[in-house]
Amino acid sequence: MFYTVLYLLLGGILLMLVVMSYHLPALLKKNSKTDNEKTTAKINSAQNYIYVSIILVIVAAIICTYLMAKGTPWEAHLMEWLNIVIRVMHITFGIAWIGASFYFVFLENALNRTEDVRDELAGNLWAVHGGGFYYLEKYKTAPKTIPKHLHWFKYEAYFTWLSGFCLLFVVYYFNASAFLIDKNVLDISPLTGVAIGIGSFIIAWILYDILCKTLLNKNKTAFAITGFAILVGFAYFYSHVFNSRAAYIHFGAMIGSIMVANVFFVIIPSQKAMVNAAKEGLPLNPQLGKNALARSLHNNYFTLPVLFVMVSNHFPSTFGYKYPWLILAIISLGAAGVKHYLNLREKGRQSVWVMPVSVIILLAACFISAPAKNPNACKSAVSFSEVNAIIQNRCAVCHSAKPTDDVNKVAPNGVMYDTPEEIVKKKDLIMQRVVITKTMPQNNKTNITQEERDLIRCWIEQGASVK
Repeated sequence: MFYTVLYLLLGGILLMLVVMSYHLPALLKKNSKTDNEKTTAKINSAQNYIYVSIILVIVAAIICTYLMAKGTPWEAHLMEWLNIVIRVMHITFGIAWIGASFYFVFLENALNRTEDVRDELAGNLWAVHGGGFYYLEKYKTAPKTIPKHLHWFKYEAYFTWLSGFCLLFVVYYFNASAFLIDKNVLDISPLTGVAIGIGSFIIAWILYDILCKTLLNKNKTAFAITGFAILVGFAYFYSHVFNSRAAYIHFGAMIGSIMVANVFFVIIPSQKAMVNAAKEGLPLNPQLGKNALARSLHNNYFTLPVLFVMVSNHFPSTFGYKYPWLILAIISLGAAGVKHYLNLREKGRQSVWVMPVSVIILLAACFISAPAKNPNACKSAVSFSEVNAIIQNRCAVCHSAKPTDDVNKVAPNGVMYDTPEEIVKKKDLIMQRVVITKTMPQNNKTNITQEERDLIRCWIEQGASVK
C-alpha cells in the first residue's frame, strides 16, 4: 500500500512537471515586461530546473522499484535491465562527448591561420560532409555582436559522467562485497570501499587542478611526466584497494571525473565570462580562452585511455595480470601517444617516432602479460570427473541454470556448466579466466585452490575429454 501511494505521488509530480515544461515558456513570455533576451534566459533557466526535477522523480521511482524488488526473484532481473539501460545511455552520451572533443581539437589543429584571414579571426576552415559544404571561423576573442542562438557543448559531458556514475553504483557499489571488495587484496567493508572510491575522484581533481596552476603547466613535457606519474600512482593505489577489475573501472571513472570537472569548473565558466564581457562591451581576458583550450586539450588526451578502461572489463588478460596497475599504466601511455600522433598530423606536422614508439609500448603490455608456458608439468592424466567435481563446487554456484549464489540469481553472461557439453564448449574461457588470469571465481568467493586450477589446466591441455 505504501509503495502504491508513493508511485501515485511520483506519477502526479511527473505529470505536473511535463505539463509545466510545455506551458511555462508561453506563460513567461506573456507575463514578461523585460526584453526578449532576458525572457529567453529565464525560460531556459526554468526549463533546466524542470528537466532536472523530472530526472530526480524518475530516479526516485527507480529507487522505489529497487527497494520493492530487493530480496525477491525480481531483484536480479531489475539490476540487469538497469545495467543495460544505463550502459547504453553512458555509451551514447560518451560518443557525443568524445566525438565533440575529437572534432574541436581537430578544428583547432587544422585551422587556416594565414591565407585571407580577417584581423578579428584566429583562423578558418572549409569542410565537406554529408553532401554539403561548411565554412567555419574562429574568433581571436569574440565577435562584435554575440549571436542570439549560441550552442553550448556541455550537456554531453555532464550526462556522460552522470550515467557513468549511476553505472558505477549499479555494477559495483550496490553489490560492493561481491564486485568491488576483494578481501585477499584489502579487507575493508563495502561502505569503506565506496567512500574510498568516491573520495579518490575528488582528491584526483584537486591534485590535477593544483598541477594546472603551477609553473609546470608552462613546460608541457614536465607537466605531462608529472601528470602521468600521478595517474600511475592512482592506478597502483586502486589495484591495492579493490579487485583488479574494479580498480580499472575506478581509474577510468577518476579520469572521467577530471574531464567533466574541467568542463564544469573551467571551460564553461571561462566561456560564460567571455560571452558576458562581450555582451556588456567590457574588455575580454584572452587568458580565459587559453585556460579553457588547455583543459580541453587535456581532455582530448584522456579520451583513449578512458575508452580502453571502458572495454577492459571484458578482457581479463589485462586486469588479470599479477601487476594490473602496470598494464593499465602502459596502455594509458601508449594510447595517449597515439592521440598525440593524430593531433600532430592534424596540425600538418609529421613525426617519424611517435606512432612507432606508441605501438611498441602497447605491444609491450601484451608481451608482459602473456602467460607462462606449462608452469606446472602434468604428471598424470586428469579425468573429467575430477574436473567436473571442481567446477560444480567452485563455479556452478553462479554458472548454472539455477544459481545458488547470494548475489548472482542468473548465470552471468548466460554461461552455465550444468552438463559436460557446456563445460567443454567453454574450455578456452575457463582456461583464460580460471587458470591463467585467475579472475574467476569472482574475488575467489568459492575459495578455489591453486591445485584445483592446475588440475583444470592439465585436463584442458590433455584434450578436455569427457571420457
